Amino acid sequence: MRRTLGPAALVIAGALALTGCGGSDSGGESDSGKAELSVGSAYMPQPVSDDMAAGFLTVTNKGGAADELTSVTSDIAGQVTVHETVDGAMREVKSLKIPADGRLELKSGADHLMFEQLKRKPKEGQTVSVELRFAHSAPVKVDMPVKPATYTPKTGH
Repeated sequence: MRRTLGPAALVIAGALALTGCGGSDSGGESDSGKAELSVGSAYMPQPVSDDMAAGFLTVTNKGGAADELTSVTSDIAGQVTVHETVDGAMREVKSLKIPADGRLELKSGADHLMFEQLKRKPKEGQTVSVELRFAHSAPVKVDMPVKPATYTPKTGH
């Protein structure tokens, strides 16, 4: 003889099954507990120097855990360094934080990438490939269009 569960028993069983799936309100983190990174608004102003260039982009984190941008590489530069700008002064840093459910904006006059020891000078209309590396997430490859030297995005990053 087969027994079937009544409607009340099914509701209780379903509620018990879902109890382990709920997120915690205490930490403000999503269920995944991992960073979920995407990159947009990437561009490089056409360099005015033969050996240096700047790069800008936005890393968006839709995940429940913070991460850090730790390094960047590109085939057009001997090295790419990460810089922060504080009170108008630029300085190289080992990493930049990407908050959980937040973003890291690299923009002109603020935090940015510096392409040093250029192997070739990128021209407007070309694309520069970069690979972003993070403390916890997999690397992300980005194609960065080269814009006019005076380019300013119409909308925020």
